[in-house]
Amino acid sequence: MTDRPPVPPRRTLRSPAALAGAGLIRPETVESLAAVAERFSVAVTPLLADLMDPADPNDPIARQFLPDLRELEATPEDHPDPIGDQRFSPVKGIVHRYPDRVLFTPILHCPVYCRFCFRREKVGGGEAVLGEADLRAALDYIRAHDAVWEVVITGGDPLMLPPARLAALLAALDAIPHVAVIRLHSRVPISDPARIDDALLAALDTGKALWLAVHCNHARELTAAAEAGLRRLSRAGIPLLGQTVLLRGVNDDAASLEAVMRALVRNRVKPYYLHHPDLAPGTGHFRLPIAAGQALMRHLRGRASGLCQPSYILDIPGGHGKSPIGPAYLSEAGIEDWQGQIHPYPPPQLR
Repeated sequence: MTDRPPVPPRRTLRSPAALAGAGLIRPETVESLAAVAERFSVAVTPLLADLMDPADPNDPIARQFLPDLRELEATPEDHPDPIGDQRFSPVKGIVHRYPDRVLFTPILHCPVYCRFCFRREKVGGGEAVLGEADLRAALDYIRAHDAVWEVVITGGDPLMLPPARLAALLAALDAIPHVAVIRLHSRVPISDPARIDDALLAALDTGKALWLAVHCNHARELTAAAEAGLRRLSRAGIPLLGQTVLLRGVNDDAASLEAVMRALVRNRVKPYYLHHPDLAPGTGHFRLPIAAGQALMRHLRGRASGLCQPSYILDIPGGHGKSPIGPAYLSEAGIEDWQGQIHPYPPPQLR
């Protein structure tokens, strides 16, 4: 038997040159796409790279993660802070928009960088992890505000923190009496599920109610490895929510949107939000009219179980918070059923 050298572990692809080397983009585009990568971070995990079909110019996985020259095209609606985080940030790492909850961003690194991200001006930069002084100030802010009932840990991706550091952070929040709920938002279960190991599950074992919102936009993202990671999380007793962004060319047709919602529920992930895309710089090619999203939600309501129904949400530009923008079924004429028929309400015999 001939000894073979060990196969080196595959690494996350972090540049157009690396993407070209993996056969995901054409070599002649590397130079032009370098300008995109210089402004907006690039990272594609091996798992997601394997899902991409380089021969398909409309591949929905590639569209989400591979840099595109259209990202350098500005539109009048673009804004570097599209949902107004800065306006509501009293200390570094905290956004306090609603009375009973805060966003906490201890890290701005991600396993992958989505090309439509509303924090794309910040993620992946040199100051991507809160220093100890800023971390203490953020926790002190939460301790000082008794109305804070829920802490939403986002980023970046909090599951990119080393398990020991994450455990210490969660323990600090666990010790604050008025904090009842901790929620984490993550792409890790989809993009790098190997991170969901015993050490991470131990770090997530808190005394307070802990929820995990998983970002997934297409059914193909739910690979066998991702499904195994989600099983590990659910078996550890962590309730799972699904967050999806409605994206042109990714899930903006009825079959694709229905498929991802069914795939999430099949994996014990309750669809929570369907986000209308934010007005982040260079993301105009992902946006579609709200009316198109409402039509898709009508299809979903008529075709899929109630478990598959997320709230269709718009984060109002300027920091005014989230509002549901789904279709209305009640009017002066009556109430509309799932087949589009109008019924008077109350029925005539009850009037």
